[in-house]
Amino acid sequence: MTMTERIYKGGEFLVTEVDANDVFTPEDFSDEQKQIAETTEQFVDNEIKPHIDAIDAQQFDLVVEGMRKCGELGLLMIDAPEEYGGLELDKATSMLVAEKIAPAGSFSVSFSAHTGIGTLPFVYYGTAEQKEKYLEKIITGEWLSAYCLTEPGSGSDALGVDTTATLTEDGRYYLLNGTKQFTTNGGIAQIFTVFAKIDKKHFTAFIVERDFEGVSIGPEEKKLGIKGSSTTQVVLDNARVPAKNVLGEIGKGHKIAFNVLNVGRFKLGAAVTGAAKNALAEALKYGNERKQFDLPISSFGAIQEKVADMTAGVFASESLIYRLAGLLDAKLATIPKGGDDYYAHYQKGIEEYASECAVAKVFCSEVLGEVVDEVVQIFGGYGYVNEYPAERFYRDERINRIFEGTNEINRMLIPGMLLRKAMKGQLPLQSESMKAFEALMTPSFEEIDDSIPLAHDKHLIASLKTLFLVVAGAAVQKYQVKLRDEQEILLALADLVIELFALESAVLRVEKTLPAASEGKKELLLATAKVCAFAAAEKMATAAKRAAFYSAEGDNLTMILSGVRRFTRYDASNLLQAKRTLAKAAFEAEKYVF
Repeated sequence: MTMTERIYKGGEFLVTEVDANDVFTPEDFSDEQKQIAETTEQFVDNEIKPHIDAIDAQQFDLVVEGMRKCGELGLLMIDAPEEYGGLELDKATSMLVAEKIAPAGSFSVSFSAHTGIGTLPFVYYGTAEQKEKYLEKIITGEWLSAYCLTEPGSGSDALGVDTTATLTEDGRYYLLNGTKQFTTNGGIAQIFTVFAKIDKKHFTAFIVERDFEGVSIGPEEKKLGIKGSSTTQVVLDNARVPAKNVLGEIGKGHKIAFNVLNVGRFKLGAAVTGAAKNALAEALKYGNERKQFDLPISSFGAIQEKVADMTAGVFASESLIYRLAGLLDAKLATIPKGGDDYYAHYQKGIEEYASECAVAKVFCSEVLGEVVDEVVQIFGGYGYVNEYPAERFYRDERINRIFEGTNEINRMLIPGMLLRKAMKGQLPLQSESMKAFEALMTPSFEEIDDSIPLAHDKHLIASLKTLFLVVAGAAVQKYQVKLRDEQEILLALADLVIELFALESAVLRVEKTLPAASEGKKELLLATAKVCAFAAAEKMATAAKRAAFYSAEGDNLTMILSGVRRFTRYDASNLLQAKRTLAKAAFEAEKYVF
């Protein structure tokens, strides 16, 4: 892939102007990446979609068979090191496969759990002996993998597990006792990453085989959606786990839990983006076929506006995901390969963008939620009938805002991680916040040159960054270190960061691709930027007002609220035409148009 000249730090986008040429976009995919994407699409179309109803009826033998075929195609080994039979490809390719597998419905959940949280603990933390023994089985699909963190009493509180591990007197085994809840692939996996506390205090990860003495699998959960993915309890009753199966360091299980989840959140963002594209395509086909009042419903403005908003949302999601992939790949490429500490540095590279990974999870999963809701609406009564795909899209979508950390937890993590960086001197939020307050109190007479493409959009982004720094600064000033306990304010600040990163990603992509685009494509790109900018400005205005009322009062509040109006001002002239342009192109293509 094309590497950027400059490597931006995590969170740096909030305090600097980003160059469009330093952003990786889907238009930058290599021929090899496109070929892998095409292979994945063909696999889904030929091997999974014909069986999607049977898989949803929990014929798990089809899931196992499909995973084995994925192994044969190399789709399970993208993130695994070459020395153990993997392909060791970049994150952009990994995300592309996650996106293209998404139309496989429930199967994609099994796939993502296996290739993400089921595989990466071995890649990042396994010893040479552990990798030699297990990785080949995992990346070929011979063994399916699962990740056991959640328990009946601990979900978002990941470190609050009750599962215990006690070393036997001869020092050869740990006896694990406890119950793991909501384990994806639980009923079909042969190997599990299990988290337990040694002597009830040292949070540690273990490699547990299904056939170990004391391991049993509970019945399948009766779920709202993703019915074709196995979800069970894993019960550990004096489960005998060899001492050499400790994964990583004793007492350092939190590193595995959190670092692997960073990639899991990122990959989920890619997967839900693929699901949104697929759902949108079904709605477009139906909109052209369905007639009311002797006209196809695709001709109605009410439907067209939905399609335009969905298309713009998916564009922002896609732009965000591959921008982040580019950031990660550029950072990871600087780490010399080889050496015992390679994956330690690798994990720090990923952790650099932990807040952006959380942004990706939240923004993209919520775009999918909005898309499938409107898809059901476009299908009307038939959207509620399970012979049509909209009903399944709707049920399957909902879990994405819960697993890989609920969206609420991720929202609270985002400002928390950014503020910690600022306290460590890694991100100049305090000094930039002071400049933002100066800008707030200084009248602006700047005129925007309408003849420059995206001038209004880029001015808006700069203003929104100032707005974030103002309201974040006000919150820190009032609450100081106690801000970490003010969840409502953290949620509001997170909304600002999320919308800002997504909007900037979309606009930078438009800016980068515009010069080489055809006239028709330029019109679509500029229309999309306008729809994205208008929506983001409105959402950020609301979030900023919440943060202001939570953090300020009196003259200070009045001043910040005036800043909200000023910094979210956006000239959305011809917004209606922009939406109609997008909708027309989408209905003509009957698919996502970018």
